[in-house]
Amino acid sequence: MQKKLVKFVRELYQTEKFIPLHAPTFGGNERKYVNDTLDSTFVSSVGKYVDQFEHHIEAYTGTSKAVATVNGTAALQTALYMAGVKSGDLVITQALTFVATCNALYHMGAEPVFVDVSSISMGLCPRALDIYLEENAFVNNDGISQHKVTQQVFRAVVPMHTFGHPVELDELVAVCAKWNILLVEDAAESLGSFYKGQHTGTFGAFGAISFNGNKVITTGGGGMVLCKIYDDGMRTKHITTTAKVPHPYEFFHDEAGFNFRLPNLNAALGCAQMEVLPMFLSQKRALATHYKTFFENSDFQFVEEPEYGHSNYWLNSVICPDEASRETLIKETNANGVMTRPIWKMMHRLPMFEKAFRGSLKNSEFIEARLVNLPSSPIGVDKNAT
Repeated sequence: MQKKLVKFVRELYQTEKFIPLHAPTFGGNERKYVNDTLDSTFVSSVGKYVDQFEHHIEAYTGTSKAVATVNGTAALQTALYMAGVKSGDLVITQALTFVATCNALYHMGAEPVFVDVSSISMGLCPRALDIYLEENAFVNNDGISQHKVTQQVFRAVVPMHTFGHPVELDELVAVCAKWNILLVEDAAESLGSFYKGQHTGTFGAFGAISFNGNKVITTGGGGMVLCKIYDDGMRTKHITTTAKVPHPYEFFHDEAGFNFRLPNLNAALGCAQMEVLPMFLSQKRALATHYKTFFENSDFQFVEEPEYGHSNYWLNSVICPDEASRETLIKETNANGVMTRPIWKMMHRLPMFEKAFRGSLKNSEFIEARLVNLPSSPIGVDKNAT
């Protein structure tokens, strides 16, 4: 399998050189727009491309207001802040996620609670969420969910759309409504992914997208807060700009804010990337189709989008028969210049989160032991590759 996969990937990418997991692609107006910012001298957070980039994201995702930030973690931290998360609060998320999800909670002074993922989406499971809350939470007289033992408030639920595959949002929204807990989506990996025709990150009160160098499109480093309510979006923009009150020359800040605004230089790159996003998504779906065909009739299961969703296939993945075959696949492909990677080590296995509350993580543990990510850069795929 390992040798066949290396040969297959090299035929797809038509190269004998090293093949990375996910490299950025630049071939449009990136250089033109970035040079324009240099010529204008407006390279920091004040500049036309920041506003343009936000408008692009608003139009594409259908959100009421998008607010650009310096990176995806800053976007998620801002979303949590806007959701009312405070020090000492509990926030339910998945243990099978990238560490940035929990880092944002840590810097808010909140504590993660880990619930299992769904085998359907690899994202937060609504059934596991409801079971955990039934066993560990109660709703007080003010309608606020608290932990039965510690009395801490369950302030938010943060599902992550793993590798761009949409979670079961209708069910998660229903569970959050039942327990009166705010939904905040970690949509870092899911630009271009839709749940029943609606873009991910727009179901909760807030969502957060990442534009890191390895994402579907990139601004080098950057993020975006998606706000369901326009007025919340305007306040989000205010607090990410140091909460400075507009004035011709005086400096007055009406609350403690963040210096999280995306620089114009990065936004220029994002505007150019948005122009070619549809092409990237088309190429990535074609690549996923080829991987699916390759793994058919084998012991390796290609991870497909859920039936209810339309995935961006940010990272293509395969579930190996067991942990030993996963290790062999990773070692052999990397030794032959084709980058593959395991999924992240689960959050409760990291020293800073090992004491966090958690429910059963059966599905998470199964996936952690078997999943491998495959090269997924958006390229023009040779339709005759076999």
